Amino acid sequence: MATPASVHTSSPSKGTLWTGRVLSAVPVLLMGFSAVMKLIKHPSVIEGMTKFGFPESLIVPIGVLEISCAIIYLIPQTSVFGAVLVAAYLGGATVTLVRVGDPTWFLPVVTGICAWLGLWLREPRLRPLAPIRTM
Repeated sequence: MATPASVHTSSPSKGTLWTGRVLSAVPVLLMGFSAVMKLIKHPSVIEGMTKFGFPESLIVPIGVLEISCAIIYLIPQTSVFGAVLVAAYLGGATVTLVRVGDPTWFLPVVTGICAWLGLWLREPRLRPLAPIRTM
């Protein structure tokens, strides 16, 4: 029986690779922008975080956490671990939005889907872990 290291996976097509890169860029850009807004303590961020029940003292640490997850996801050698961190961060964001009744709760869900789908499309070693079956 073949071990995962010896399983041969073909490289993705050029179109698949670029689709994966574009989808992967979505969460990185959104989280990067969001983190910068937190790091500079933009007034709208302070207002939003207060609405969500977070003290102002946590805005910068949350921004650092957010940009760290995005950077780890962006680095090819750590992208799978980064995707796990991005999903965890976005899961927390989703729960926070649902808890306060914010109708935009689905946006972090879609962002997380983009992160994982983008990684799946550009990283052929993930395909055996989450195969798409055809009949």
